[in-house]
Amino acid sequence: MAINAQGRYTRTAIVLHWLILALLVAQYLIGWTMPHIGRNTPVTTLISLHFSIGVLIIGVIIVRLAWRFTHDEPAHEAGIPAWQLRAESIVHWLLYLLLVVVPVLGWINASYRGMPVTFFGLVEMPQLVATHAASWRWTGDIHTLIAEYGILPLVGLHVAAALYHYFIRRDRVLQRMLPGV
Repeated sequence: MAINAQGRYTRTAIVLHWLILALLVAQYLIGWTMPHIGRNTPVTTLISLHFSIGVLIIGVIIVRLAWRFTHDEPAHEAGIPAWQLRAESIVHWLLYLLLVVVPVLGWINASYRGMPVTFFGLVEMPQLVATHAASWRWTGDIHTLIAEYGILPLVGLHVAAALYHYFIRRDRVLQRMLPGV
């Protein structure tokens, strides 16, 4: 069962939630500070770290989804309008989807560019498409667009909703996912 007596998420769900956030923060900081990936860009330490964290995000989100499918969520707080519950579900599932799609697009783009993707230098990941396969040239641009204009706004909406519940509704929606509360 995924909930405890206080209607909170399990420790595993909480750890996975906050781990994904920490990885996303690291990924965006690295993504914004690493060199632009162009035609002959060498794989620097920052680029390699960006690739590794992307692979890690895929792994963690798969574990998070497996946990979610096999464990019940806490019951919703009383009095939350149906449209907000639908919006919550849509935002969560879009985030899950994009947290797989965006790293996979990045990996495809690295493969297209002939850049090796390793998992923290320990394991070389397989190339997903042939180097310079013309039909995959677009993946880098779409990777960036979805990361900046898909994931970031959804995370912002998710945070705004949590703060709305805490400060305006004054219910316990936020506390159910806070560690140690």
